[in-house]
Parts: sequence; structure tokens; C-alpha cells
Amino acid sequence: MTRVWLRWVPAAAASAVIAAGALAVPLQAGAAVNLPDKTPQEVLAMIGDSTVDALSGTLEQTSRLGLPDLSMGGSAAGDDAASALELLTGTHTARVYLDGPGQARVQLMDRLAERDLIVNGTDVWLYDSKDNEATHLTLPADAGSRPSPAPGSQQTPAQLADKLLAELDPSTAVSVDADTEVAGRAAYDLVLTPRGNDTLVGSVSIAVDSETGLPLRVEVQARGETEPAFELAFTALSLAKPDAALFDFEPPAGADVKEQALPEPPSAGHGPKDTEHGDFPGTGTVSGTGWESVVELPAGSVPAELTASPLYDQATEAVDGGRLLSTSLVNVLITDDGRVFAGSVPASRLQAAAAGG
Repeated sequence: MTRVWLRWVPAAAASAVIAAGALAVPLQAGAAVNLPDKTPQEVLAMIGDSTVDALSGTLEQTSRLGLPDLSMGGSAAGDDAASALELLTGTHTARVYLDGPGQARVQLMDRLAERDLIVNGTDVWLYDSKDNEATHLTLPADAGSRPSPAPGSQQTPAQLADKLLAELDPSTAVSVDADTEVAGRAAYDLVLTPRGNDTLVGSVSIAVDSETGLPLRVEVQARGETEPAFELAFTALSLAKPDAALFDFEPPAGADVKEQALPEPPSAGHGPKDTEHGDFPGTGTVSGTGWESVVELPAGSVPAELTASPLYDQATEAVDGGRLLSTSLVNVLITDDGRVFAGSVPASRLQAAAAGG
């Protein structure tokens, strides 16, 4: 569970200090639901057996991580760091369309603009209507499956759930809570609870569609809090095949279009090794076990332009040995010598790891 969790949360990679993957969305309260009882193993099997590969819907993301509200900062600052940090605060809405492994469209709706990710076979487009800018990437013909969303783009509950469930281990207790309803669909509520006490995470809840096994909502609770720290859920959902025209994209007239090379995948063995816990692929090392793990990224992992952003000082605080990005679920320590320590653990644990403790 550890490395999957660290990859998911904003602090899991160096860019997550300032530019992170999308996290979460609001719980959909619904009428009382009474489904046939299932064991945790049966609900897990439903997720694993789910064959839904075509859908369209609306996603809502809400983050309550304790960061300052930066929802207007990106527009004012006009830089990538600010724009990415916006996704870690407040509420955001996206439309998502999927049709098999080779077609996807995600429309992230900003206050006065729209950001799109379109995947159509080997073509990938990123478009920002605010600046009328489009970026095109070409996937290899043998890519085989839909690529992960670009940094800062919206994910689906199923994608997040897959990452969380990929490495379940004894550090996690798995149970089924009361039945629920999400986007008008009856669902089982699968709950993952860390067994240890030295973690900021209280629990993770995954609402699983009772008919298809599709995860409809992912909700993460910080320890000691009454409201979810972040949530990602469908507010509307159709399992009908989307119109094929949705995956065709032509840059609007006057758009600034650039071609971008596909990043090389991390080579095996890249990065320092941890003989007890193994590599954190392509980045650094992981120490500790379960939810109490800490990932260390080497000096130089955080681009200078990110730490130079005015929002870096706004979102972090000075502590012994560096600067700390502190949220209700994740802490990130950027040391004075440029290393990064991140985990769902108290800040003191990161400082001890940085000092070699």
C-alpha cells in the first residue's frame, strides 16, 4: 500500500511539492440503500472483475488539505506552479469521456476557462483555452493502453482506486461499511484503514457500483478529522458509449501549437536503492513500512522554477533543515541541500529521516 499511496498523493513525486496529481472530490449523499451483504473480499473481486471501459460523466473534486485557497492564484500569477497548486485547494469540476483503452477526454472546468486532455489512439492533445495553447504528443503504436493523465489533470475514481489497491498489505485493515449511493447508483462502501498509529491517514473509502464493480467515489479521511480531507466522485454518470466525435481534436484558429516529445520511461535501477524496501521507481528510496513510509528524492528533484514561484513561500513554512509543505494528509520537507522527504507521517518523522535518524 505504501508506495502506491505515495505515488498518488501530491507529495509522492518531486513535482508534487508544487505541481501535483489531482486529488479527490465530494461525497455524494444519497437515500438509504439496502444491498445484499458482501464480504470485503467479494467487493474487491467486484472491482477486479469490472469490465466497464466506456462512460461519460461529471466529476467533482474537493480538497480540504489545510492549504491556503489558491483558486485565484494561478490566473493572477499565470505560471504552471500556481495553476497546479489550484487543484490542491477548493472544489473543481470536470467532464470525462472514456471509450476503451485508446480514447479518453477530460475537460477540467476553471472559473473562466477550460483545460482539456484528449487521447485518440496514438494522438494526445493538451489544450488550455485561457491562453489558447495546445500541446501534441504522439504515443508509440504499441503503447497498448491509455496513458496516465498529465500532471495536474483530473483522474477518475477507478484510476485512483486501482493505485490504492495495487499493493494491499497487512498494514491495512479492509472492511465494508454501510451501503451508499453515488451519482444515483447503489454502491458498496469499501473501507481501508491503516493499522498503525504513526500516519496522518485515518481511512480511505471506495464506493463500488453494485452492478458493475466500477469505483464511483474515493474519499480520504485524515486522522482525527470529521470531514474528508479530499474526495473524488461522480456526480453524474452514464455507461453508454460516448460519441466518437468527442475524441477528435483540432486546435482552434490562432492557437499556439507545439509538438512535445514523449518522456522516456524511467530505466530499471534508476535512482538510489534501498536494500530493505527497494527503489521508489525512477526517483528515490522508500524507508519504513505500510502507511508510515517515507520517500526520499535526491537533490535537484524539485525544478528551480517551482521553488522560485511566489506561491512556494506562501504554501510552505520555514522549519529546521529546510521548508515544509504541511497538509492534513501529507507532509513534504524540502531540505536546504535540495533533497525531498515526503510521507503521510508527522513532520518530525521527515526531519529525522533527513538527519539520518
